Amino acid sequence: QEYEKEYAEHQKKLIDLRREAKVGGNFFVEPEAKLLFVVRIKGIIKMSPKPRKVLQLLRLRQLHNGVFLKVNKPILQMLKLVQPYVTYGYPTLKTVRELIYKRGFAKVNKQRIPISDNNIISGNL
Repeated sequence: QEYEKEYAEHQKKLIDLRREAKVGGNFFVEPEAKLLFVVRIKGIIKMSPKPRKVLQLLRLRQLHNGVFLKVNKPILQMLKLVQPYVTYGYPTLKTVRELIYKRGFAKVNKQRIPISDNNIISGNL
């Protein structure tokens, strides 16, 4: 609940800043995204050892696997190395929520339980 409230406040603040910039005749620079979604699109045939190792480090062991990654300099350097084998982008909150609710699992009492709503996570933190 408090995260949703915090997120709504942040969105409202961004909208206010955009409007303020527009009224003042200035430009508003969007904040950098903090999250990446990376999907592997090529197999292992004819791949040199270095990109293969980087794909292992990024947890992309199979074709069509996807992972969420934090945006930082080392991750971006790794993505440059494996650019021909992956595709990536900056997901919206809606996309992240849909993916996690559809495919996400949590470990509760040593059992793998599908994430259907936020109560499962908040109840076990």
